[in-house]
Amino acid sequence: MVDLKNAIRHVVLLMFENRSFDHLLGDLQQVKAIDGISSLGAPRKISFEGVDYLQEPGAARILTSDLKHEAIDVAGQLSQGNSGFIQDFARAFPHASVEARREVMRYHARGRLPALHTLAEAYTVCDRWFASVPGPTWPNRLFALSGTSLGRVKMPEGFLNWNLHWYDQTTLFDRLNQKHIPWKVYFNDFPLSFLFVHQLERVNAARHHSMNQFLHDAAGRAEDFPAFSLIEPAYFQPHATDDHPPHDILGGQTLLAQVYNALRGNEELWNSTLLVVLYDEHGGFYDHVVPPATVAPDHHTEEFAFDQLGVRVPALLVSPWVGNGVFSQTMDHTSLLKFLIDLWGLGPLGARAARANSFASAFLDIPRADSPEQLFVSGTLAGGRSETVPVPRDVQLSGHQGAMVALSHAVESMANEAAETIVQRLKHALTGAQSQADVAIDRIEKFDSMR
Repeated sequence: MVDLKNAIRHVVLLMFENRSFDHLLGDLQQVKAIDGISSLGAPRKISFEGVDYLQEPGAARILTSDLKHEAIDVAGQLSQGNSGFIQDFARAFPHASVEARREVMRYHARGRLPALHTLAEAYTVCDRWFASVPGPTWPNRLFALSGTSLGRVKMPEGFLNWNLHWYDQTTLFDRLNQKHIPWKVYFNDFPLSFLFVHQLERVNAARHHSMNQFLHDAAGRAEDFPAFSLIEPAYFQPHATDDHPPHDILGGQTLLAQVYNALRGNEELWNSTLLVVLYDEHGGFYDHVVPPATVAPDHHTEEFAFDQLGVRVPALLVSPWVGNGVFSQTMDHTSLLKFLIDLWGLGPLGARAARANSFASAFLDIPRADSPEQLFVSGTLAGGRSETVPVPRDVQLSGHQGAMVALSHAVESMANEAAETIVQRLKHALTGAQSQADVAIDRIEKFDSMR
């Protein structure tokens, strides 16, 4: 049996946004024994107002709508055995066409996502990995890195409604610090891990770096690469790579290929690394698997009971130490915490993580030598259809982007900047959505420069 502590000396978490398992990986049932699109025979359907909405291929590369996924929306989507997705979409977008509604059920056919599908076929797919919370991005990312959201499922609602909370819980990063285990956060435009109060402390803030630093570090000596790395995609246009609608899904494919190629290109580092590719929540896209019950992480139930998992999301284990099969134990984001707690002897991170299933049994006794050496992504989607898509600016911020603008406001207050500078930023932010995004990034860059 493999000694994981010696085999896996580096864990890299790359977490994308807002896609369900069926939507991205369900069609891989053609080549893997996953619980996918038609695992029970005929394609599933939801009937609503006299129209049948079937699971079908042809999901759009760029969507015009950001499907709803707040806790109240997800509750409706999961009603009657995951039968409420179309009804919830119609409630949120009453003037949307039947064609627009069909996007809720559509999926990306096998081979259409060149990086994700290549890795899914080459490595381990976890087909029972659920979001930790049947709700939006923030609580799920909080669970992934600390095991709790301190009772919160609501996010800030935009530029004029900060709705921020003080997330001062013990985090994975704190536990790593206690064990003197090196870690870094590599971000593209905005480090969402600044949600955690402790991350804003000077010693922790100094561990946040750009993606250029990741590429530099990944090309160096394996012993100098951090034991744990979090990679955060670009959340804002014009270079968004987070897969959050309406962003071009090929942006996420490009980032995934970049990360994989950097790790795979350094043989010494690659042979001791596990890359976990994960999505924080389903973003309103249909998945047929009913989420199971679970336990609350702590006594905080201010906004939710936390007794049910969220919708199933894509999850891959990528390493020479895993096979190309399927891991089907029920897991959520705290399963990663459970694995790391056991791997490195970290302290506890809540009741949910303590009871979570680990994926430790998915590893091989000896490493493989038959993995893809490099991934390629271009402006042509796999399958032969060329799509030229302009890179837009944000004309309207998504709920997640608006929440990050709110968070940047809190970060700005810690940067000791001149009042005149802060006022000028606020005036600029009032001129439109893209200005708000620019202000959020500017605030982070200023905070980063003062570390």
